[in-house]
Amino acid sequence: MAEDSSLSSSGKSRFLIMLALVISGETIFFLPFILPRVFRPTLLEVFNLTNLELGTSFSAYGIVAMVSYFLGGPLADRYPARNLMSVALIATALGGFLMATIPSIFVLTIIYSFWGMTTILLFWAALIRATREWGGSSTQGRAFGLLDSGRGLAAALISTAGIALLAGLLPDEIGAEDRQQSFQGVILLFSVFTLLVAGLVWYALPGGTIAGDKSFRAGLETINKVIKMPVVWAQSLIILCGYVGYKITDDFSLYAQDVLGFNEVDSAGVGTFGLWMRPVFALIAGFLADRYYSSKLIAISFGLLIIGGLVTGLGLLQPSAMVLYLLTFIVVACGVYALRPLYYSIMEEGKIPLAFTGTAVGIVSVVGYTPDIFVGPLMGWLIDSNPGALGHQHLFLALAGFATVGFLAAIWFIKVKSK
Repeated sequence: MAEDSSLSSSGKSRFLIMLALVISGETIFFLPFILPRVFRPTLLEVFNLTNLELGTSFSAYGIVAMVSYFLGGPLADRYPARNLMSVALIATALGGFLMATIPSIFVLTIIYSFWGMTTILLFWAALIRATREWGGSSTQGRAFGLLDSGRGLAAALISTAGIALLAGLLPDEIGAEDRQQSFQGVILLFSVFTLLVAGLVWYALPGGTIAGDKSFRAGLETINKVIKMPVVWAQSLIILCGYVGYKITDDFSLYAQDVLGFNEVDSAGVGTFGLWMRPVFALIAGFLADRYYSSKLIAISFGLLIIGGLVTGLGLLQPSAMVLYLLTFIVVACGVYALRPLYYSIMEEGKIPLAFTGTAVGIVSVVGYTPDIFVGPLMGWLIDSNPGALGHQHLFLALAGFATVGFLAAIWFIKVKSK
């Protein structure tokens, strides 16, 4: 039997396996993404960056990730998840230790390029295949709901601890050197934790080998079969548009500072509040997906993003209307975080063979995660060229546009899967 198939057996505790998948699935992205999402104002100041410069580093990550998605998919169908994921976590932590030296923008861009390889080539498809194996044929929604809900909870807990650490390290009279040393402590905390999680993955996940033909020709045949599936391309568009929404949640903390006048600790708190909503909405969506079709829930989620994007983008929110801002914030978060566990639970609904999971993940990810390349610079350009509320409004109008395309892609998936 294939090594990953044992993930659904009782050989090792299913709870322990899911715990390792959950914690590692979020920890791998702490340094590249959670850090700038929650501490964006502080990171920009400590590294002396503009939004566009930071966006350029994100683009470097995205370019490497695009290649890594395609190559990493077949790897996940050939080698044990434990091996791939453990090495990825260790390598990502090493990048964090280098980041803690507060290097130049050039070196930071190299670090992000390196993370594009460690987090995607070795990790991503292996994580998705392992989760699909864990869920079996009847509880895909629950499996991916638990994965993303747990990832969200882990992100919220660590982010909250990071904010508390930053607030505790910052003295009453804040100088540039004090801020840098405090932020270095946060980066080192995330890096050490990433190393510890690598050990958890190695212990919790089963070893062994994956059965099957590992020849180069067999891999090409699998790629050819997957590319010809219409549901794969519909799923790719769904992920692309949903991921744009997820990337734009990076703006929550900066919006709070630029438009609502929050200080850097309070604005980080706004970003963390959004992270706390992720486990709730992801878990609800995951369990509903096993009762109703995931594709229909995806269409509803995109509808929420259209509403939230238009309300904010058309300037209907005033800085003094905190209640309305909070409601809109929750609507957008609900749409974004409900989508995430549904991205891959639809693979079973679309009847993509289990043996092709890694390859399919690699192909849909090449298209679906292209926002890693263009959303960072787009956000930086819109915000830097239109200071104040206007730049943020333009960003949320872009969110509404992509959400509309995602809604249409969900309708397309519903039609092609029936054939």
